[in-house]
Formats: sequence, C-alpha cells, structure tokens
Amino acid sequence: MSTPRDETRPITRLMRLEALAARTALAVLRRLGPVGASNAGGAVCRIIGPRLPVSRIADANLRLAMPELDAPARRAVIRAVWDNLGRTVGEFPHIAALPENPASGPGWDVVGAEHLAAQVARGGPVIFMSGHIGNWEMLPPGVARHGLPFASFYRAAGNPLVDGMIRALREAAMGETVPMFAKGARGARGALAHIARGGRLGMLVDQKMNDGIEATLFGHPAMTAPALAAMALRYRCPVIPGYVERLGPARLRIHVEPPLALPDSGDRQADILALTQAVNDRLERWVRARPGTWLWLHRRWPKSSYS
Repeated sequence: MSTPRDETRPITRLMRLEALAARTALAVLRRLGPVGASNAGGAVCRIIGPRLPVSRIADANLRLAMPELDAPARRAVIRAVWDNLGRTVGEFPHIAALPENPASGPGWDVVGAEHLAAQVARGGPVIFMSGHIGNWEMLPPGVARHGLPFASFYRAAGNPLVDGMIRALREAAMGETVPMFAKGARGARGALAHIARGGRLGMLVDQKMNDGIEATLFGHPAMTAPALAAMALRYRCPVIPGYVERLGPARLRIHVEPPLALPDSGDRQADILALTQAVNDRLERWVRARPGTWLWLHRRWPKSSYS
C-alpha cells in the first residue's frame, strides 16, 4: 500500500520536463550497469557537491560534532559524503537485481543474519532502526529477502511523476508492495496501528525533529523524534538496529545488530527518553566509525549549538 499520488494536483509542463530528465537519467544509469552507474554518480557528486552552499552545513556539523578533525580532514569527509551520495543514487535503479553473497563484483551480504532469523522465528511486531549511512536503500530489500519485509515512513518527492518512479523502483527492489506512511501526524497514527496489528516497521532516525524530545548526539542537544521509542515501549516490540556499509562500487554489506534493551522503569516519559538516547548513541557509534558515509548535509542540531 504505497502512498498514492494526489490525483487532484495539476501536472505542469515543468513537472513533465523534470520527469523526462529523470527517465533519461535512469535509462543512462541502467545502461552503465551497477558498477559503472555507481562510479559515475560518485564522480559527478564529489566534483560538484563540495562546491555547493549546502556543504557549508556539513562543515559546520563536523566542526560541532567532531572538533578533533582539522580543515583538510573535514574537506575529505565532505568529499566522501558526496561520493557516497552519488553512488547511492547511481546504484538505485540496480538494487532490485543485485545478488546476495557474490564471490566478487557488485552485490550484497549480511552480517548478523542470525538476528533476522530469530525475529522470523519469534514473529510479531518489530521496528528496524537505521540512518542515512552507506547505501541506505539496500536495507529494506535486503531484510525483506530474509523473510522480514517492513513498512516505512515516506516523504513524497515534490514532482508526482518523479515520485511515482521512485516508488516503483523501491517496490521492485522489495519484490512486493508494503505500506508506506507519510511523515507527519497522520502517518504516525497509521504506523502505530500497523505495529498494533503485529506489523514490521523501518525507521531512519537521524534527522532533526523540531517538536521532538531533547536527547544528545555527539555530546550536543539534538531534538529527536520519540515515535520509535513510544511505539516500541507501548507494544514491547524488539528494536533491531542495522546499517549498510559500502565496501566498493555497488558492493554493500548490511550489518544487523541484536535488539536494543527496552527500559521498564515504570516512568513512561523517562523510558522514552532513555530508549531515544540509546538509539542516538548507536547511530553516533556507526557514524564515528565511518563519518564519510553519513549524510552530514542537513542541520541536525539547534542553531544555538553552532554559535
């Protein structure tokens, strides 16, 4: 059940031109093959990206979160961020066809697959937590191929025609249609009902939420969405952390870790904060290990933290 396109929204000439450009780009990327598309996307983005104004946000984030990095080190991380982002885009049309456990070349494997097998045996609701690390688009189809397709939150692209292409590629990679919940209050209610019915849900938890709760990330206050913790604690369902490591062009490794401990102090708000903090701590550990593969390009901390 994907989020449907708003049929009442008029399709403009500009939207049609954007969709034509997107279809052309997809055709080129498909023709290049997974390795060629990954290399091309990485090359374009690491040349152009560091020159864009948004890279100044990444530099400010790095100065705040990792002050031990000097200017050349920060520039290297930002270049790597753009390289990874370009590769992720280039690989997107090929995700559905990437093989599992190839001896060499493009493909993917899983470390910690026993945690997925345990969840299959256990059954019931589960929340998978991750962040925009490596090629995060590989995580849903990779987990699905181990018997655990999950729903997720979704922010529609501004152009409905392009949005339809993106959704079609994701559904092809999953191999089936899964629920997609729009970000916001309505989507949160839908996700909660999905978990209540014993469903599986994936959440990328690394973006700022102004009306969230204050946890810390890299030692600084960071407004963080409490929905994951609230749902997990309400239904006492496992929270399984995982992320995607980039090993090379279109060569990816999914890391799956044991479920997080669920606090049970009797104080619901304290437990929500404790679990939210545990989520941020896990994310920070992953990012510190491979800072060049996280998306540092958005303001994650309050403006006051940068002064």
